[in-house]
Amino acid sequence: MQHICLYFQVHQPYRLKRYRFFNIGQDAEYFDSYENSFHMRRIAEECYLKTNYILLQLIKKHKNKFKLAFSITGTALEQFEEYAPEVLKSFQALADTGQVEFLAETYNHSLVSLHSKEDFKAEVKKHMKAIKKYFGQKPKVFRNTELIYDNLIGETIAEMGFQAMITEGAKHILSWKSPNVLYCNVLRPELKLILKNYTLSDDIAFRFSNKSWSEYPLTAEKFASWFADMQASEEVVNLFMDYETFGEHQKADTGIFEFLQKFPEEILKQSPFQFATPSEIAKKHKPIASMNVPYTISWADEERDITAWLGNKMQQEAFQKLYALADKMRHIKNPALNKAWQNLQTSDHFYYMSTKILSDAMVHNYFNPYSSSYDAFINYMNVLSDFTERVNEAYERIIPIEAESVLQKIKELEQQLQKLYKSLQKPAMIEKAKPLLKAIEDSREELLALSQGKKKTKK
Repeated sequence: MQHICLYFQVHQPYRLKRYRFFNIGQDAEYFDSYENSFHMRRIAEECYLKTNYILLQLIKKHKNKFKLAFSITGTALEQFEEYAPEVLKSFQALADTGQVEFLAETYNHSLVSLHSKEDFKAEVKKHMKAIKKYFGQKPKVFRNTELIYDNLIGETIAEMGFQAMITEGAKHILSWKSPNVLYCNVLRPELKLILKNYTLSDDIAFRFSNKSWSEYPLTAEKFASWFADMQASEEVVNLFMDYETFGEHQKADTGIFEFLQKFPEEILKQSPFQFATPSEIAKKHKPIASMNVPYTISWADEERDITAWLGNKMQQEAFQKLYALADKMRHIKNPALNKAWQNLQTSDHFYYMSTKILSDAMVHNYFNPYSSSYDAFINYMNVLSDFTERVNEAYERIIPIEAESVLQKIKELEQQLQKLYKSLQKPAMIEKAKPLLKAIEDSREELLALSQGKKKTKK
């Protein structure tokens, strides 16, 4: 049986405020509450609430024939609670249908998988707890930030017990092979890889409203007919995209909501494809081969690599200086610093620093709130400079306490050793003194015998 998998990424970063050089050392408030509230409320109205309502109606209409999956970052969940609680309730209503799967990912939508295996695992576990808390599900499938993947990242995810991981069906990795089948991790074959069909996904996410596109306008009927023409060997077609595609990137007047409303019905009517969640696909389909990914891939830009976030010197410097604080932050239990540490890791901050050109630049500029990549870098580094000072101060306050504690333990051990030494010293000295005491006693007895006119017989 052929399956189609709909997966949507839901993410909103905590946006930095304009933070100037003269703020360093004076201002510990890095994030713009007004901007975060404004954008969350706006996108909630334009995208989340409307699209969630449509999906809920589609699930009710098609019952168990229509299924889909989400991953929602921890930063988005926190902002739902803070600025738009009705959005969180609408996602929970979708979860209650039993037809929606929630995937695990990095809590902060960070690049931590490129830094530390230990911290990567910790962040994933934190996100899993959030998914359990809000939606009552224990994730079985993992989705890394921006579909970032390589052999070693896959190995780590397999170690954590996930059944499958979704990533990009990158052409430079697959070559002539199809993304429409399952593969497995080359190091841990038990981890199944579910690949994005980037052509069909981007037809909706990027080209839908492009009037110069040869397939414009894209209707649900036309899109479903492409599935009807696929060969049976195309077992799984995975449509992965940002959820903000609906109403935010593709505005309502483009017809995107009408497309979504008709799309499931046309797929079920015209093609042999059935809708399934990622975990169902992992269970129903077997990998045809391993997929060797020695160099890291993602779903971003033409290169499908990590240069969207780490492609220039500014991005690399910011990344290195941020994660240089990781060891210290493991010891710091300051809520404000821990919160800032979490949100400064979000990959969006590095994305804004990109200096790419041509079509990639158009996409980056669309998402970038700064006038230039240099402005994004300066603003972030000003914040990071202040944050670094506060981390160092907090860490230095911890060190004397730790040193005093260690010294006290050493003193206690020395006292115990001294006491033990004294307790051992007495019997040891007695044993050493016994021959001398006997000699003294013998001498005393001999002297006593002489005084009495006798001579003591030696034993």
